[in-house]
Amino acid sequence: MIDIKKLRDNPESVKQALRKRGYDLDVTLFSQLDSARKSLQVDVENLQAERKKLSAKFGKLKSSGEPTDELKKIIDNKNDELSTKDVELQEIMTQLDSLMLDMPNIPDDSVPEGKDETENVVINEHGKILSANELDHLEIADDIDIDLASKLAGSRFSVLKGDMAKLQRSLISFMLDHAIKNGYKEYYVPFMANSESLTGTGQLPKFEEDLFKTSEKLYLIPTAEVPLTNLFRNEFVSEKELPIKVTSHTPCFRSEAGSYGKDTKGLIRQHQFEKIELVQITHPDNSMKCLDVLLSNACEILDLLELPYQVIELCTGDLGFSSAKTFDIEVWMPSQNKYREISSCSNFTDFQARRANIKYKSESGNRYVHTINGSGLAVGRCLIALIENNFDGSNSVRIPKCLQEYFGSDTLKVS
Repeated sequence: MIDIKKLRDNPESVKQALRKRGYDLDVTLFSQLDSARKSLQVDVENLQAERKKLSAKFGKLKSSGEPTDELKKIIDNKNDELSTKDVELQEIMTQLDSLMLDMPNIPDDSVPEGKDETENVVINEHGKILSANELDHLEIADDIDIDLASKLAGSRFSVLKGDMAKLQRSLISFMLDHAIKNGYKEYYVPFMANSESLTGTGQLPKFEEDLFKTSEKLYLIPTAEVPLTNLFRNEFVSEKELPIKVTSHTPCFRSEAGSYGKDTKGLIRQHQFEKIELVQITHPDNSMKCLDVLLSNACEILDLLELPYQVIELCTGDLGFSSAKTFDIEVWMPSQNKYREISSCSNFTDFQARRANIKYKSESGNRYVHTINGSGLAVGRCLIALIENNFDGSNSVRIPKCLQEYFGSDTLKVS
């Protein structure tokens, strides 16, 4: 959530900043609602003060045995008036909250301007593209079974069999161990979240259609970012402990609303997929440096897996709703002859912290933390890249050295 003080002090500046990312802020509506809120709050406070004085006078009259009927009528009228004003105030506050929750984060000044993903900026490329393989992962390995998954659950799911399931498990263990080595504390978290948690990280109320909702008013998590960030919701963290670094492996569940017809084949875009999430709760003064560290933590995994990749910086028009600055990591997919996203590393500044009420105590008073996160990594897409980049053209896939101890072999046999 944007700092409402910024909106009050300079609404036109905020409007121009949000316009860079394609959001048209209704400054007039905001000003009207905020003005009405202020006026009603003054009215409510004045009525409460008047009622308090009248109640004290009523008590004195009653204790002295003097008549109170006329005063009681006045108090009743004040109560009715206060009740009416309070209802009006709550209605205005609801409208104001709805408007605030709909606003995306303000892009950082360093973010390149652009309308969409075509204007993202390639920062650097890593590793040599050596594979000439044109077969995709489903053509290489029949132990990835989407037909069996369709029988069990429907489209956009997969069943991994035998050594393929073991390879995925090996990737998960390797990624988690690497995160822990880099100072992240591992958590096992629920795979469902309540609306408060999803509102805190920005998925609700704006993106409810992207979520799977259960019958008990809980949602399947779209990413471990949700539970990991909300570990600190409504909490004060110690300034001395910042940055706090946490990680978790979870399945992630997304309805993929609006993506019909895109990447329907294989593991690229699924309703359920595995991911290792890296989250940091940081001091506002060094959150951008922490973002660089988190980005390098994710890149290190691809370096160790010997997979070619590139890092891009998203332009203003392609930023996620809660993000102020984002770097995507894209791994090379030989069968598609292009790079595909495998991690998105973002700085949300104090946007999520305001929604989730995460603060720290400082000498200058209570302040909101900054939150950052990124995938370290998306396991399914990493599995695809591993298979396609290391296929020998016959019947085996080379396993990189960093995974051999986890997998128990230097090759994966495929048919």
